[in-house]
Amino acid sequence: MTTLDPVFASVLHRRLKAITQEMGLTLLRTTRSPILNEARDFVTGLYDARGRILEQTEYIPILAFALQPALRAVIDAFGDDVHPGDVFLHNAVFSGGNQNNDVAVFRPVFVDGRLRAWAATKGHQADIGGAQAGGYNPRATEVWQEALRIPPLRIIERGQPRRDVWSLVFANVRLPIVEEDIRAQIGGTVVGERGVLDLYRRYGAEHVERHIELLFDAAERRMRSEITRIPDGTYVGESTVFDDGHHAGSRHRIRVTIDKRGSDIRFDYTGTDPQTVGFVNAPYASSFSAIILTLLMLVDPDLPHNDGILRPLSVHIPPGTVLNASFPAATTFGNTLAGPHSDAIFRALADALPDRVSAGWNRMLGMTVTGLDPRRARRYVDILFLGLKGGSGAVRGCDGYDHIGLINTAGGILAQDYEMFEAHTPHRLRRHEYWPDSAGPGQWRGGLGVETEFEIDGEAVTGITFGDGVEAEARAFGLFGGGPGALNRIELSMPDGGTLVPRSKDIMAIPRGTIFRQLAGGGGGFGAPFARPAEHVAVEVRDGLISLEAARRDYGVWIDPATLTMDPAKTAELRSRDAPTAGPPRSEPELRSRDAPTAGPPRSEPELRSRDAPTAGHPRSEPELRSRDAPTAGHPRSEPDSRHPLQ
Repeated sequence: MTTLDPVFASVLHRRLKAITQEMGLTLLRTTRSPILNEARDFVTGLYDARGRILEQTEYIPILAFALQPALRAVIDAFGDDVHPGDVFLHNAVFSGGNQNNDVAVFRPVFVDGRLRAWAATKGHQADIGGAQAGGYNPRATEVWQEALRIPPLRIIERGQPRRDVWSLVFANVRLPIVEEDIRAQIGGTVVGERGVLDLYRRYGAEHVERHIELLFDAAERRMRSEITRIPDGTYVGESTVFDDGHHAGSRHRIRVTIDKRGSDIRFDYTGTDPQTVGFVNAPYASSFSAIILTLLMLVDPDLPHNDGILRPLSVHIPPGTVLNASFPAATTFGNTLAGPHSDAIFRALADALPDRVSAGWNRMLGMTVTGLDPRRARRYVDILFLGLKGGSGAVRGCDGYDHIGLINTAGGILAQDYEMFEAHTPHRLRRHEYWPDSAGPGQWRGGLGVETEFEIDGEAVTGITFGDGVEAEARAFGLFGGGPGALNRIELSMPDGGTLVPRSKDIMAIPRGTIFRQLAGGGGGFGAPFARPAEHVAVEVRDGLISLEAARRDYGVWIDPATLTMDPAKTAELRSRDAPTAGPPRSEPELRSRDAPTAGPPRSEPELRSRDAPTAGHPRSEPELRSRDAPTAGHPRSEPDSRHPLQ
């Protein structure tokens, strides 16, 4: 029996993290698709023999949180029939996967002949078969129309590839680059295996595993301490998902009841609408991940992310709902549902945690472009991360992040480098800059969105839109007097002079020479806009981030058009007339959107009423958009029931 050493436990925690980071660096340097090596749409992780989370590097949190349930599906499928040198694939959304394109690779780690751990990677593949190249099919009504389904599958056995199985998988995928990227993911698990073997051989299996239990217990205590800071109570929040891709104008409610007692917290989604006929559904793993990443935005960002943090949590998502669709539903849109899902959680907890909740993030509107690159006579796929990254919501004391992107990545997704964008795709970039007035006004404004424009020079090009935020009520909501962000919009200017504005879920042929233009909206504001320092507003007007009109209308700040200097007297006069209450309230029983009717915790579909969208302009000199580092977040539970199996 070894003595527990807190110093060694701290070293162990950091070493496990370092191993997953080394795995991530391996993928950054060996994958071929820009979805992986530029946008970083992948995760890496280590798990114990039972599938409990040891550590993860969460480039994309919603993927990371879904590695554990997929691993448990592999463990359940193969039992003791696991050997050194084996490698398994998985993407099946009805056995723990989160999205068909997100393919997981698992490698068991044996020490002295005994299974001790698993090394895992998961990455968004450029294609995964199905009816549409790239994997997004808004017309799908069942999973077979979306992708090649990979249930737990042994692809390498005792170090030897199963060549017939390998050929079967990749014969059903359009792009050779996918096979190369899966090889890179397998290489990432080799790096993880080496790191774990070194750790166990250096310190001994018993010593390491006793301290792993210590790490779990410590993480649980810290999470319970964070939960205790939330006042006991029952909190209800709702949000709306717009357009299922088959019925224009359709709406689908997400309803969460959060019950917090002591150091335990429960999320219950009874009352959430039934699953849709189309792909606007989520599997359980994706929805659970959305819960965890949102919760971890509200607690200490330095919490260790291992299995211990899951112990105080329970989740109930009724089967057959839009957040836990039943087989054989289409579900590719599930990761994107994290936007409205997080909205519901933030609304529910706004009264309990006014100093921590975020105003609404811009809901992602994306387009996948597939076609033939005439320069190389080969097919290509691009998700256009460059154009879809809107702003995040403000929090008390801090503006939102500009151009940070969708909430399910918690800021981890990156835009393509401009030169690499043109090298990888037959597109010529014409404009990529901050979109003035796109951020929701507030004492702390939302993050700015962006405007992107490029010319499509590919052949046989198909565009597939998937997203939200084009209806007025889907704008990123403001809190405590803050205003909403701007709407999303995509428009295609055709060579014949016509203009096409696609639906938020749509498929269209795009002629060569088309000009693509996208506006990604900003995040919601926090607090009354008239409480924002006038001098700060004046600086942003001079920088081209806020227009003269918006400065006067939204912030009550008078800027001289000729000199771009603030007039203190006229500003004081503007702010004295109908000035809103400044700052976040201390005891509001519900969320306040600017100009929204007073309401308690929503009992039916809450509607965000906002003023007309701010006038959009174009900045004159923003040369590059860079997202700041964003905090990562927590881990998923593996079973589609109300309690974690280890609780």
